[in-house]
Amino acid sequence: MKTYDTAQESLQGLLFDGMTIAAGGFGLCGIPELLIAAIRDAGTKNLTVASNNAGVDDFGLGILLHTRQIRKMISSYVGENAEFMRQYLAGELELEFNPQGTLAERMRAGGAGIPGFYTKTGVGTVIAEGKEHKEFDGETYILERGLIADLSIVKAWKADTSGNLVFRKTARNFNPPAATCGKICVAEVEEIVPLGSLDPDGIHLPGIYVHRIVQGQHEKRIEQRTVRRRA
Repeated sequence: MKTYDTAQESLQGLLFDGMTIAAGGFGLCGIPELLIAAIRDAGTKNLTVASNNAGVDDFGLGILLHTRQIRKMISSYVGENAEFMRQYLAGELELEFNPQGTLAERMRAGGAGIPGFYTKTGVGTVIAEGKEHKEFDGETYILERGLIADLSIVKAWKADTSGNLVFRKTARNFNPPAATCGKICVAEVEEIVPLGSLDPDGIHLPGIYVHRIVQGQHEKRIEQRTVRRRA
C-alpha cells in the first residue's frame, strides 16, 4: 500500500479508455469526489461505472456524465440527476439497472471470487429478462453474476498507514463491497493515523484490499435539505 499527495498522482498508470470502475458511496454520502474529479481531468472516456447512483448534475459522478466520459452505468437509483435522465432517454447512455441489494452482492461476490449467485429479487420483472432461472425448494430464482472492476474508488473517514479503513455512518454503504471487487483499489480519506491507532474490532475494510491512499479535504454536501416549519 502506498500513500500519494494528490488524487491525480494516486491514479497514475491505472486509467485507460473503456475500463470498468466501481465507485462507493450512497447518494452524496461517502462518494470519492476527489478521485472522480481526477478522472474527469484525465479525460478517460468510454467508462463503465458501477455505483448505487450517479451523483447530481454538478457533483459526484454527475461531472463525468457532463463531460460525456461515461458510456454505461450499472446502478440502482438515478432519480436525482437530470443529465443522466436526458442522456438515457436520448439513447446516449447505456443503463443496467440493479436492485440495491443485488448490486451490493454482485460487488461482494466479485471481491470474494464468487462468479455468480441466485436471488429471488427481480423475478417476474424486466430485471430477470435474459437471465437463467432456477427453482430451489419450490421458489424461482435468477442467476446474477459477480462484478469485477478494473478499478475501485472509495471514500473513507480514517485509514492507518497499512491501509485499514474506517467508514463513517452512511458512508459505509457500498464502499466496502465496491473496494473489494476492483483489481486495484484507491481510497481517498479524511485522516491518516499511525499503525495501531485503530481498534482492530472497528476496522470496516482490511488493508489487504487497498492498494493506494490519498488524503484530502472533502465537501460535506447535503443532497436533500429538509426542515420543518417553526411553530
